[in-house]
Amino acid sequence: MPTYALSLHPSLSLPSSSASSSSSCSSIVTTSRISCFNAFETKPICFSPFKNRSFHYKRQTRTPIIVSSANKGTIQELRKDDEEGPPSQVESEISSKPRRIALFVEPSPFAYVSGYKNRFQNFIRYLREMGDEVMVVTTHEGVPQEFYGAKLVGSKSFPCPWYQNVPLSLALSPRIINEVKQFKPDIIHASSPGIMVFGALIIAKMLCVPIVMSYHTHVPVYIPRYTFSWLVKPMWLIIKFLHRAADLTLVPSAAIAKDLRQARVTAANKIRLWNKGVDSESFHPKFRCHEMRVRLTNGEPHRPLIVHVGRLGVEKSLDFLKSVMEKIPEARIAFIGDGPFREELEKIFIGLPVVFTGMLQGEELSQAYASGDVFIMPSESETLGFVVLEAMSSGLPVVAARAGGIPDIIPEDQEGKTGYLYTPGDLEDCLNKVIPLLHDAKLREDIGQAARMEMEKFDWRAATKVIRNQQYNAAIWFWRKKRAHLLKPVQWLMKIFFSIQMQHKLMAGDL
Repeated sequence: MPTYALSLHPSLSLPSSSASSSSSCSSIVTTSRISCFNAFETKPICFSPFKNRSFHYKRQTRTPIIVSSANKGTIQELRKDDEEGPPSQVESEISSKPRRIALFVEPSPFAYVSGYKNRFQNFIRYLREMGDEVMVVTTHEGVPQEFYGAKLVGSKSFPCPWYQNVPLSLALSPRIINEVKQFKPDIIHASSPGIMVFGALIIAKMLCVPIVMSYHTHVPVYIPRYTFSWLVKPMWLIIKFLHRAADLTLVPSAAIAKDLRQARVTAANKIRLWNKGVDSESFHPKFRCHEMRVRLTNGEPHRPLIVHVGRLGVEKSLDFLKSVMEKIPEARIAFIGDGPFREELEKIFIGLPVVFTGMLQGEELSQAYASGDVFIMPSESETLGFVVLEAMSSGLPVVAARAGGIPDIIPEDQEGKTGYLYTPGDLEDCLNKVIPLLHDAKLREDIGQAARMEMEKFDWRAATKVIRNQQYNAAIWFWRKKRAHLLKPVQWLMKIFFSIQMQHKLMAGDL
């Protein structure tokens, strides 16, 4: 009688050419045999009829099996000590075949100015260049007609109650669900935390596809500044709920990864780093411009110029810079950017030599970076700090608070070489780093050149390639493993059913 193999998931079935498994049972089975494979324990049960009409079975131990998502037709054998995470071949630099990727990004990377705008725009661009089909679901404001051939879907939004400039959307309307269903994604990638990530999670579960969440805003740090401190703990619970439901979590810096691990947001082996990148052509020292410097110094280009670029929010600790400027009366400071804290900040800096330019984009922004003398970042809540990357790429020396993701950009062994970090809130420490730079042109030039050389190592194409070829593969591996565990009770029932059915057949044959 022929041999039957039962597998409840096609990607976990064993190859038919496995001669070793059939031979290992041949000494036991005489006339009939059925083997049921449990996807991760892989302990086949072999049944043999004997004259006393009972069944004899023998459990066989095998090496656990998984399927590399880069090549679904290949089954890889692993050691038992590798079962906690994906094997090395899953997260290799092997080019994955083109995928269909649905991105849920909130707020819009096309309209809302924030650190992750450049990250997602470049991510979409290079995914398309690598041959992937991309759908972007985001808040409806400012969604362009076309972006590198990606399919763009706008979802009606509402303003965040505590931060009116941030549009939010659940993205769970029948229209959105139908659009994503017709797109048939291989994987869903959602920005977190927010409202839209809940919609992305529900749709991923409905369509039975893996979901990756990338953590971009350290909300528990912001909550005490915008609302009630008692909301911090519930926020952590929400973050845990979301990321434990995800198959993989991406973070922008090692510092944020450490915070999430300490808070036990999800399993440590499911937290991965989204490598930093910067557009080193758009942010370059060649954009230094005398006219821009005149504008930023309010007509005094010979004065030392401090520059800050970014969203003007209360959480950025920008009021700290007032104390800095009071100690350096000869210097000028320019704030490039806009935000809800701008009006209050203008009042704080009354009587000081300051310029508020509002939003600058394109070449004007490149010129603003390259035309300064020192870039200051007092924020203690940056998940990475893209403006720091852009300043360094522009050859502008950076002095930043030693907090959040900034030490990932200027590590301890690079302090004093590619930039400077100071103890958060320590005015004296900050001044000791800023003043020498403002008054020593050679020091500024050396630090700026070293920073520029360091930033040339990081490009968006390489960062996207890691996500696409390694981390998405790991997410799919975790998703398959989770689904296999959920199917274990079904597999157990199937084993019982087939064993009873086989017993009845054998008894009927004997009669």
